[in-house]
Amino acid sequence: MPENARRPVWMLAGWLAWVLTWSAWGLLQASWTLAAPASAPAAWQAAVDDRAKHLAEQLRCLVCQNQTIADSHADLAIDLKQQVREKLIQGWSDEQVIDYMVQRYGDFVLYRPPVKAQTWGLWFGPFALLLIGLVVLWRRLRAHEDKPQ
Repeated sequence: MPENARRPVWMLAGWLAWVLTWSAWGLLQASWTLAAPASAPAAWQAAVDDRAKHLAEQLRCLVCQNQTIADSHADLAIDLKQQVREKLIQGWSDEQVIDYMVQRYGDFVLYRPPVKAQTWGLWFGPFALLLIGLVVLWRRLRAHEDKPQ
């Protein structure tokens, strides 16, 4: 076979290698472009998770009562955390989520309820019980001292 006959095959192979190289480079750039928007939802999801965690730390577990729903593993607390997350995904503000929870469960759902007539028991009840306990203790000690021996 003459040498001139092989030359077009080598030229075709070189051209094909060049096309494949640049096509692969183009596909790689396209995949980077398509992957870039995926990082935006990931950042958005992280922001929603942070907001949901912050709100969960402000809401009381209605079953445990001494824990926030962020700290509780009760089924109701898990449901409440999911509700908070769903509301945030729907675009609700933090205040709207808190208002929704208060409307649904009352002020008791707040880990730090506002001081008002309906929540005086929550705020001042422990201090009142402590004061009553101290008065009872003081009276018993006085009664014990007053008894003749």
